[in-house]
Amino acid sequence: MGIEGHADARFGPVRDCFAEVIGGQAGTGAAFAAWCDGRPVVDLWGGPARPGPAGAAPPWQAGSLVQPYSVSKPFVAVCALRLVQTGQLDLDAPVQRYWPEFRAPATVRHVLSHQAGVVALDRPEPTGTFCDWDRMCVLLAGQEPSWAPGTAHGESALFYGHLVGELVRRADGRGPGRFLREEVCGPAGLDFSFGLSPTQQARTVDLTGLDEAFRAAAVAGRPALYQQATANPPGAFDADVVNSPAWRAAEIPAVNGHGTARAVAGFYQGLVSHDLLSPGLLTEAVTPQCAGPDRVFGHDNAWGLGFGVEGDCFGMGGSGGNYGGACPAGGYCVGFVTGSVGSFDRVEALENTLRDCLGLPPLPQ
Repeated sequence: MGIEGHADARFGPVRDCFAEVIGGQAGTGAAFAAWCDGRPVVDLWGGPARPGPAGAAPPWQAGSLVQPYSVSKPFVAVCALRLVQTGQLDLDAPVQRYWPEFRAPATVRHVLSHQAGVVALDRPEPTGTFCDWDRMCVLLAGQEPSWAPGTAHGESALFYGHLVGELVRRADGRGPGRFLREEVCGPAGLDFSFGLSPTQQARTVDLTGLDEAFRAAAVAGRPALYQQATANPPGAFDADVVNSPAWRAAEIPAVNGHGTARAVAGFYQGLVSHDLLSPGLLTEAVTPQCAGPDRVFGHDNAWGLGFGVEGDCFGMGGSGGNYGGACPAGGYCVGFVTGSVGSFDRVEALENTLRDCLGLPPLPQ
């Protein structure tokens, strides 16, 4: 299957790099999009949308949707930040002001910046709990935090979307899927959603490569808290679960947003152009609220209000090698989504090729 879409003449090397990425993927395909200096310059896709014999599998289409795991998190964060902007949420108010049952003594800011400590459930839960919003929120509200809120940070890998999304629902009355559709992605024309309709599911790409080797590699070298935070409820990294209609129809905003690379890049363009957030609130959102060792993932990082922050860039990676982000100093925004889980080497190669076309140095290693 060939490469479809477009890349402005200046970005021909990006198209060539993307062709290499697709050629190296054993499973389903991928898509990459970029904006530079306020206009779309790259929108590419290729490979199959479903696994199958060569030539028999349906191809990735312009409107194919894929789950990019944690690339989803900033989308739900922006829902809450929009309510901060209208005064319906206060960043420094205790969560209990809006969600009285919530046990951990955390503020809204703590939740948005992964400092609340609610990252793992003490009691085992079945996979089906992912699809029961109310049940999951009851469990999270009663959960003892893994550290005193505000004293450390660690990505709430599976539950960030419920924590932030329930604040949205309590403050506004709409759940995160509806709020995202009506207030963020719908008006901006971004094809990214939580909770897919049957029509959307018909154009969703299957995730491939979610095998034991992938799961073992993800756990290797991580703190013990990582396994606790990502394996209960089970199924978030099981192909039979994440490719199922029930999972795709549910709202699990930490990990199961579905969209196009075009939508991911467009989301970040909407942020830097101040269409989605005011300049002052965006500045606060992409200013590190905490930095240092991540208690869940183990490596050093810095969190803004829903965004990872590194140097002049902000954004979010997702398990399997997905990424969305902006580099305002470089004048560009990118989105990469893939159906074949793997490393971040692919998007790093694409972004560095884009940077080379712009006359920018490579990203620091």
